[in-house]
Amino acid sequence: MLIRIPRGWEIPERDVTPEALVFGRRAALRAAAGLGGAAIGLPALAQGAGHAAADALPAARNAKYPPGRDITGEREATTYNNFYEFGTDKGIHRAAQRLPQRPWTVKLDGLVGTPREFGIEDLLKTMPLEERVYRLRCVEAWSMVVPWTGFPLSALLAQVAPKPEAKYVRFETAVLPSVMPGLRQSWYPWPYVEGCTVEEAMNELSFVVVGAYGKLLPPQNGGPVRFHQPWKYGFKAGKSLVRISLTAERPKSFWEAIQASEYGFWANVNPEVSHPRWSQASERVLGTGERIPTQLFNGYGEWVAGLYTGLQKERLWA
Repeated sequence: MLIRIPRGWEIPERDVTPEALVFGRRAALRAAAGLGGAAIGLPALAQGAGHAAADALPAARNAKYPPGRDITGEREATTYNNFYEFGTDKGIHRAAQRLPQRPWTVKLDGLVGTPREFGIEDLLKTMPLEERVYRLRCVEAWSMVVPWTGFPLSALLAQVAPKPEAKYVRFETAVLPSVMPGLRQSWYPWPYVEGCTVEEAMNELSFVVVGAYGKLLPPQNGGPVRFHQPWKYGFKAGKSLVRISLTAERPKSFWEAIQASEYGFWANVNPEVSHPRWSQASERVLGTGERIPTQLFNGYGEWVAGLYTGLQKERLWA
């Protein structure tokens, strides 16, 4: 007899949000666009739907990485944001609307065979877009679940042929003083820089994000292009990226430069290792306020634990 032991992040099928509820509105928009606006016997779309359709970024969902939790409401996920270039409170979503999303380019350079600069439209047209529902765990002990649209970082790096001596990947965020009031806080080490190893970057979970909730990625969430590794604390995800560089030297990240005793290079989620000022054993679910236990590697150990074999002497946790 086959005995199946469920993984820690799995939930019963009966608790999963029905697919029709998630995709119904998006499908209606796509259907209306596909019919060229012809009368199809459906009620008129709500006011503002034209704007939503213009921002639509449909992509097939990759079901390989089930989140094990309900998707966070779009309103909660797009109005509760950390983006220090716009300010230090969570309500920066309005200020972030000033960030221009077009034109936008991302430079890939460093230890690569063919340095290139990609326009955001090039990425949208040429990269293998898919939707992945990933958990995001903030080091501040709150979390959310978001349907991101994007592509594996490995697919982008393949375009520039990393050299064998490249050991790390450095991510750099835009610096636009005219629209980013937070840059006036000169005690911060701008630009915002993050990094990971090449092995982490090539892991199948490492995701370049260009959309969320079936739409183009909004600026407050890091639009038009950001990075996400769901097994790491959220501060490792560089937003509004303008440069990705491959290097031989380990980059010093923004928060590591500010306070290395609290925010390390690796920053893998571990409920058993407390932040110096608070516990990481549990997290507050954004939108519901529910308090739930935090999981090692944010529940993604199946895919990433092997990356850290032999690194017992490293400080792998934030």
